[in-house]
Order: sequence, then structure tokens, then C-alpha cells
Amino acid sequence: MVAVINTGRSIRAILNYNENKVSTGAAQCIGEGNYPMDVQNMNSSFKLNMLLKQLELNENVTRNSVHISLNFDPSEKELSKEKLMEIAGSYMDKIGFRDQPYLVYQHHDAGHPHIHIVSIKVKADGSRIDMQNIGKNQSETARKEIETQFNLVRAESKKKTTVMDLKPLNVHKIEYGVSDSKKAIAGILNAVIPHYKFTTIGELNAVLNLYNVSVLQGKEDSKMFLHKGLLYQIIDADKKPIGVPIKASSFHFRPTLKTLEQKFQANRKSRVPDMKRVRNSIDMAFLKNSSINLDELEKKLLKEGIAIIYRQSSQGLVYGITYVDHTTKCVFNGSALGVQYAAKAMLERCGNVRVKPDENNYENKIQKEEATKNPAFISERELQKIIDSILQPEYASEYIPPSLKGRRKKRKRKGQSDN
Repeated sequence: MVAVINTGRSIRAILNYNENKVSTGAAQCIGEGNYPMDVQNMNSSFKLNMLLKQLELNENVTRNSVHISLNFDPSEKELSKEKLMEIAGSYMDKIGFRDQPYLVYQHHDAGHPHIHIVSIKVKADGSRIDMQNIGKNQSETARKEIETQFNLVRAESKKKTTVMDLKPLNVHKIEYGVSDSKKAIAGILNAVIPHYKFTTIGELNAVLNLYNVSVLQGKEDSKMFLHKGLLYQIIDADKKPIGVPIKASSFHFRPTLKTLEQKFQANRKSRVPDMKRVRNSIDMAFLKNSSINLDELEKKLLKEGIAIIYRQSSQGLVYGITYVDHTTKCVFNGSALGVQYAAKAMLERCGNVRVKPDENNYENKIQKEEATKNPAFISERELQKIIDSILQPEYASEYIPPSLKGRRKKRKRKGQSDN
């Protein structure tokens, strides 16, 4: 069994997410805890109002909502509703939520059996439940005890696998039109965002693109970009958008730019120890075969659980490279690992570009002719220079708004009195 705990600011959004699943037949509310009546006698308004009423006892708790998912092994599909309710009740008791009102939903939209538990952090006396390190401490202890108590498949036993058998995610590429777009995108985001360590939108996109999903910020002068909006959209095999993009704020777990920026900050530190593994894997590949080409390098790294993602222009020019380590769940832009692992250096190491282009080369002659005919034409070499200059990091002194600056004291002139 695997337990995932999330907290939020809106119990209404969390409850609506689960109730919407029920309305589409993708879930069922199978039980409750500490409600005055059975679930079959309650409508969605009653379920919500009871939780809201208790939250009013302490309005200082901002992240007041709790959304827990308990995930079971695919072989445990025959778990009855009664047993699932017993497991949910035991889990809530062990993590300190015994007396809290909660609702249990059984979802049917994944390849493995799982339930969602909706609750709140405010107690009946108005006090707040402390959830600091609850996942590492109470939840982990509860999980192990429940696996033994109910004879469930242990989570640790599923981790014993070789690198060769590793798969990036227990999800599949989205096929447009096969399932509900929002539900399909939400499944990919749930599998990627909480588990992978990325530090930019570009690095996140490198993983999402593997599953035919793309995150969009809009152009720099667009209203969406200026207001820090994000859209998620399905893409095809050629990375062309399909269907209608969906706002980040419309997903119940809110994968907005504000949320992602918090992860960026945390991931910058937590992924540092895993950089060495990717560097060593690349260096070892070149050590064994100094004349290795890009295709061979990709295959060797893939055996180590590392995927190479290229960023290319419409003409096929590679101007960026990203490494996705599915073993450590870390994503690195090439330059983050060091200059020798960036796109330009990797292409040169693999013999795919000329370090010193021959000016009399046929390809360069064609480019010169094109430049003469069309003044707006930019050669691939010039384009690479522009890209390199754009990607060059800049260091600017910290900006301090005028309102926060101390008032400058005027110096008195010699012989000038205060009067």
C-alpha cells in the first residue's frame, strides 16, 4: 500500500473533485467517518456544509483541507468496500484523525485499486491538527501496520527491481479522443509533478512531453504570461497541440505557476546529490567508446534509466538538451550539469557538428546565397550564436524598491545653520 497526503486551502474544491468523479461514474462514495448519518442519505451539500461549519471554528488555519489517497497493488482488485472502509478507518485512527469527519471515495479511473479520503485539519474544539512530517512519521508507521493487519502487498517488495526493468511512470501516453482530456492530463500531472525534481517550466515540459502533454505560459507580452497563468494541453507525436487547453487553476491540486515556483526552489537543492549519477553515466559511455554517436549514447543512457530530450528548431537544429533520470526522478538541463554536458558540447563530442566550419563548404555557400536573396535569413551557425548568448546566465544586483530604501540624509553645507 502507498499513502499520499496533500493539504489544500479549499475543502470545496477537493470535495467537488471527488463528487464530479462520482457524477461521471469514475468513482463512488463508499462511506464516511463521524458524520451524523450514512452516505446514502446525504447529498453533496450536506457533506460539504458539515466540513465548512467545523472549519469556521478556527479561521486562522489557511491550509485547512486534507486529501489522502491510499493506493493498493493491482493484484488487490478484489478488495471489498467493507474492507476498504476498515482500512480507511484504521489509517485515519493511526495518523491522529480518529475523531475528524471524513468521506471515503473509491475511484475506478486507474490501473490499480485506490481510495480517496477527504477531511479537515480543524478539530471539534477549534484546535488545529499538526501535520508536520506526518507523511514520514505517522503515515509511514500506519502503512506498515495496516499492510500486516490486512495482509496487503507491501510497498517495499515492489521496489525490488533492476534498472533494466524500470519504466518512467506507471502511466501511458495520452491518446486524444480515447478518454476525457482533463482526466487524462490530470493523471499525468499527478504522476509527474509530486515525484519529479525539476527547476524550470522547460524541464517540466521535458517530462510531460514524453506522455503527450505540454505546459504553456504564453508569449512574454501576452496577458496570460504577465498574470502568471498556465495552460496544460495534449500534444501529438510531432508535439503539435490537439484539443482545447485547460487552465492550471481548474485542476483540484492547482498545478499553477505559483505552486510550481515553490517546487523549483526546493528542487534546486534536493536534486544536487543526483547530478553526479548522470554525469558519470555520460562520461562512462564516452570512456568505453570515444567515437560514440548520439543514437548510441541515447541507447546506453536509456539502459541506465536516463532519457535524452532534444530541443530543436523548425529546421531540425538542436539548440538545447535535457536529461530525464527516471531512476532518481531528476530532470537536468544540460548546462545545469556543466558546459561539457550542454547541447553544443555534446554534439561536438559525438561528432555531429563542425568545431571550425569550412567557409568554402557547399552548405555554407547555400546559406550565403540565401542571405543575399533574403536579408532576414539567419544561418544555422548564426542562430546557434544567438541562442548561446540568450542562454548565457546573467548576474544582476538585487533590486530594492524605492519605498523600501532608507531616506538619504542630506549633508549640511559648511556655514549653513539649521534655521
